[in-house]
Amino acid sequence: MHIHVPDHVVFSALICLIVLVLGLLLRSRLSVDDPGKLQIVLEDVVSFFVSQIENTIGPKGRQFLPMLGGLFVFIWMGNMMGQIPGLGAPTSNVNVPFACAITLWIYYHFQGIRAQGPVSYVKHFAVMPGVPIAMAPMIFVIEIISHLSRVLSLTLRLFGNIFGEHLVVLILASIVPFLAPLPIQFLGLVVGTLQAFIFLALGAIYLSAAVAVDEHH
Repeated sequence: MHIHVPDHVVFSALICLIVLVLGLLLRSRLSVDDPGKLQIVLEDVVSFFVSQIENTIGPKGRQFLPMLGGLFVFIWMGNMMGQIPGLGAPTSNVNVPFACAITLWIYYHFQGIRAQGPVSYVKHFAVMPGVPIAMAPMIFVIEIISHLSRVLSLTLRLFGNIFGEHLVVLILASIVPFLAPLPIQFLGLVVGTLQAFIFLALGAIYLSAAVAVDEHH
């Protein structure tokens, strides 16, 4: 029986495999006393991410680095993969940005419940400082809609930017091959990195609100 595996699934699996192999190779070369140039660069990158997350969430933000950093690496590599001839960006398929968005959405709600307890976490959707308690049902509905819309917003922002960039490149390449798409592809490198960072930054903001609910009551 013939089984068709979509390209975005293959490219996503390839990214996971590349990260796994590189991680195993780098782990064997890590050194505290004599770090190599690559280790120093990676440590600087990790320190930058940690500082960004801690500036948003606070000192406890470091514990969320594996999830936020993992999403950044996956999205960034997915965006960059589209710049390699013969490959494609899995993030230009709406299913991949949606999967990343729903993963982040579930994760920050889980962390909010874990930090505040299920009753207090659900309560914060309805009870807000300065808002009459009689308006709690309406506030609750608005908050639920707002949180659900985050999945759509994260998905469409990432998908729209990456898909749009690749569509423009294809159109220009069909008109003037090789030279015309180059400026757009260079812009794609910048946009791809920026979109991955925006995903991380928004994730930190959502987590900050979820795990610090008690500070607002």
